[in-house]
Amino acid sequence: MAPGEKIKAKIKKNLPVTGPQAPNIKELMQWYCLNTNTHGCRRIVVSRGRLRRLLWILFTLTAVALIFWQCALLISSFYTVSVSIKVHFQKLDFPAVTICNINPYRYSAVRHLLADLEQETRAALKTLYGFSEITSRKRREAQSWSSARKGTDPKFLNLAPLMAFEKGDTGKARDFFTGRKRRVNARIIHKASDVMHIHNSKEVVGFQLCSNDTSDCAVYTFSSGVNAIQEWYKLHYMNIMAQVSQEKKINMSYSADELLVTCFFDGVSCDARNFTLFHHPMYGNCYTFNNRQNETILSTSMGGSEFGLQVILYINEEEYNPFLVSSTGAKVIVHRQDEYPFVEDVGTEIETAMATSIGMHLTESFKLSDPYSQCTEDWSDVQITNIYNATYSLQICLHSCFQAKMVENCGCAQYSQPLPQGADYCNYQQHPNWMYCYYQLHQAFVREELGCQSVCKEACSFKEWTLTTSLAQWPSEVSEKWLLSVLTWDQSQQIKKKLNKTDLAKLLIFYKDLNQRSIMENPANSIEQLLSNIGGQLGLWMSCSVVCVIEIIEVFFIDSLSIIARHQWHKAKGWWAQRRAPACPEAPHTPQGRDNPGLNIDDDLPTFTSALSLPPAPGAQVPGTPPPRYNTLRLERAFSSQLTDTQVPAES
Repeated sequence: MAPGEKIKAKIKKNLPVTGPQAPNIKELMQWYCLNTNTHGCRRIVVSRGRLRRLLWILFTLTAVALIFWQCALLISSFYTVSVSIKVHFQKLDFPAVTICNINPYRYSAVRHLLADLEQETRAALKTLYGFSEITSRKRREAQSWSSARKGTDPKFLNLAPLMAFEKGDTGKARDFFTGRKRRVNARIIHKASDVMHIHNSKEVVGFQLCSNDTSDCAVYTFSSGVNAIQEWYKLHYMNIMAQVSQEKKINMSYSADELLVTCFFDGVSCDARNFTLFHHPMYGNCYTFNNRQNETILSTSMGGSEFGLQVILYINEEEYNPFLVSSTGAKVIVHRQDEYPFVEDVGTEIETAMATSIGMHLTESFKLSDPYSQCTEDWSDVQITNIYNATYSLQICLHSCFQAKMVENCGCAQYSQPLPQGADYCNYQQHPNWMYCYYQLHQAFVREELGCQSVCKEACSFKEWTLTTSLAQWPSEVSEKWLLSVLTWDQSQQIKKKLNKTDLAKLLIFYKDLNQRSIMENPANSIEQLLSNIGGQLGLWMSCSVVCVIEIIEVFFIDSLSIIARHQWHKAKGWWAQRRAPACPEAPHTPQGRDNPGLNIDDDLPTFTSALSLPPAPGAQVPGTPPPRYNTLRLERAFSSQLTDTQVPAES
């Protein structure tokens, strides 16, 4: 060993290097346990006896496990919310109110378009049920007009034939048009509920839809013939009306002056000019009150029916389509000004000859978005295109998703929803496969098989009006005579007949009180509370602080990795030096006899014996040196002769 290495080893033995410069992990851990402020680790090292040391190891590991468990609970609870409810008493903005007649179009205006469909519908009813109706004068005229076309080949029954199945036999069915039994090679899809137990009738009624090449067919059966006939009629009705221009459909529906007989809001009279036209594909002309016209929103300063909206609606039951709608009245929906009114989803029906009072309570909700919930502030994180000119809502997203599926799979858009600019409505000529494709997709949408429910998210902030409905007979018997006479006189320009109470409906919409509830979600924990709770757990179980945590990170991650890396580096360095070093030549044979061999120099100082074998001085004869003459080593008498310069002069 070289002298420098010997000195370094001696210093290291007397003064061992520990801490971050420790040569191995064991010495580093020993140094940490002796110098840390966490008492459990220190007691493990200084305790005497195996039992005591084992107990301290168990106590320390248990405390560490409890710390991890408690900190995991604290972090998981960090993403919980607390709900606070605040009640404000203030002047409230009045919501937008959309009113639609349940019957979308006047029967007298559309009967020429639906004559063939109604003729085949009546023929099917007569075949199955022996149907005969008692009609009014207008109904008899329409029926006689349709009878003139009798004898023509049925178009709708051939496209989607109505059939009746015997109970328990789905392979054969009786055709409504021919009355003959036919074999059915198609999938039978029963539209009865799987949850509710429905009594099976003798015959099950349904209709068959096929694709273009008639290779794929499906028969939809219903537990009631009423549902089957109405669903079949509605499917063809949508296709017929899709071929009519928007302008013509608006003219065939009810005008604002015709639908709205009287109007009164917040103690001030109003009229049709305060309503905005909104055409709905399934409800015709609808009219929205307080739809932010002129960038102003009406408000009310008092609660009660006297300070809300009061309207009298003209329903005109004689103009109802008998197969499209089976009830009489109007639909009302309360919504925000920037929200699309989905009348078919959340509308409230009101009756004729009744005064319907709707009391409102306003609730405003604010939810926290990611990571607290999956709600969305806007369309930014929803992969669905908004086809409505309105703010985001869950209904808008679902309907937009369904229409996108229609365009993708059927080549056209659904008629019952607004269409993007440039898209065509579906009809028989352009999309003969539309009926089959639409019905298949619609059933899949209802069964949540299209994935729209997983894509669409709930809005984070929204307003909701809780409605309380009450009914009263209107008009009363004592006021019916004069009230109807006055209303008939008021509407003489729009209505050419005397009104009766079954043609009218009264609607009152008002705030029950001006207490607005605000439901707000707030984070249950903040960053400061989370750190404080974690610090409390560390102090409780391990008497640790933030400095101790930093020390643990430094020792167990930085220093330990440094020692491992240093060890691997020296190992790799030695391997590389060994690989790059040249091969050592074989040592020559040590000569014997009187040869003078080369000496191996030792680190120690030469002795007298080793000095004899030192190499000679330069220029000396090395090989063949004769042995020394031992007589020359004989001691002579010392100082036998004195040198001249050392002699002492004689004394005088």
